[in-house]
Amino acid sequence: MPELPEVETVRAGIERHVVGRTVATATVLNPRAVRRDPAGPEGFADAMTGRTFLRAERRGKYLWFALDDTEALLAHLGMSGQLLVGDPDRPLSPHVRARFTFTDGGPDLRFTDQRTFGHLMLVTAAPAADGAEVRRLVPAPIAHIAPDPLEAAFDAKDFAARLTRKRTEVKRALLDQSLISGIGNIYADEALWRAKLHWARPTQTLKRGEVSRLLDAVREVLTEALKSGGTSFDALYVNVNGESGYFDRSLNAYGREGEPCPRCGTPVRRETFMNRSSYSCPHCQRPPRGSTERTPQRVAGAAQAAGSR
Repeated sequence: MPELPEVETVRAGIERHVVGRTVATATVLNPRAVRRDPAGPEGFADAMTGRTFLRAERRGKYLWFALDDTEALLAHLGMSGQLLVGDPDRPLSPHVRARFTFTDGGPDLRFTDQRTFGHLMLVTAAPAADGAEVRRLVPAPIAHIAPDPLEAAFDAKDFAARLTRKRTEVKRALLDQSLISGIGNIYADEALWRAKLHWARPTQTLKRGEVSRLLDAVREVLTEALKSGGTSFDALYVNVNGESGYFDRSLNAYGREGEPCPRCGTPVRRETFMNRSSYSCPHCQRPPRGSTERTPQRVAGAAQAAGSR
C-alpha cells in the first residue's frame, strides 16, 4: 500500500493539474470505485458534476480534494490505486474505474485501480482529533487519523508519551495510524534500521533518547523518499504522469534479505510480521531480552557449546 511519500507525490502532482478546475462530467466505470459512497455510482457522478477542486490535501496515506468549506472528495489508493492526468482523448485502459473531465477541455483525471481495493467518496469535513489548538478540517471518515510526522500539527512530545505508554512492539506502534500516520511496512523497517532498534522492542522499554532517535529516523526516511518520488517495486505505484519513484535504490533493510547490511556487513534477515515481512540487521538491531530470535552470536555460541559436548 502506498505510504506517505507516495501519496504526497501524487497529491503534489494532482494539485498542479486539477486545482482551480471545474468538473464537466464524472463517470463511474466500476461501482466498486465508489462502494463506500452512500449515493451510489449515479448519485456520486451527479454530485461531482459542476464541482470545483479548490485544494489538494493529505493526511498520512489519505488524500482529498476540498470542494468547499464543508465537503471534499476523499481518495484512498488502496494497494494499486492511481490518479492519472493526461490527454482526454487517450484510450481508456481496462483498469480505469472513474473518470473526470473538466469544463476547460484540458487534461482529464482518471482513477485507475487494478485490484479495486481503493475507493472514492464524497464526504463532509470534520475537525481533526489532533489535540492541537488550531483544529484542522479533514474528511469525517479519517478524523481519527493522527497527524503525520511532517505536519505542523504533529506534537513530538505527545507522540513520545503515547508511544511509551503503549504495551506493544515498536513496529506495530509505528503502523498504528491513530498514533502516527503515513508510515507503512517499508518505511517502518527503514526507520528502525537507521535508529538501530529491533522491530519487536517493547515500546514501554524505550528510553527518551531512543524515541528521539527513532522519530528523527522516521522524518529522515520520509523526507528522502519524498525527494525520490517514493518507492516503486512494480507498475502499481506511479505518479500522476505515470512515472515510477526510485527510493527503492536507497533502501538499507527492506527487501534486502541475505544482502550485507550497509552498516556492518551482516546479512539482512527477513521475519514474518503481521502476515507480512519485516527486515532487520541481526547485529545492528539487537532483539529485546527474552526474544527467541537467534542472532549470529547466539547461533555461534550454541554451535560451540554443542561441539564441546
